[in-house]
Amino acid sequence: MPLSKEDLEKHIKESIPDSTVIIEDLRGDGDHYSATVISKSFEGKTKIEQHKMVYESLNGKMGNELHALMLKTKTDK
Repeated sequence: MPLSKEDLEKHIKESIPDSTVIIEDLRGDGDHYSATVISKSFEGKTKIEQHKMVYESLNGKMGNELHALMLKTKTDK
């Protein structure tokens, strides 16, 4: 079963509480998303570390319920 936009956002916000999350369903299939995650907790971290934080928040759903995630992370708006 695909992961809904709401569930994707919930997982990220639970793990990175101060984040602003913008999600777009790229194909309308609930399986291919673009996510922009903005958080002060990314400050001082490399892009790889930032992306790892987001992927870890998905608790193994990447590659299972979620097939593709185009990810962009930022420290501020």
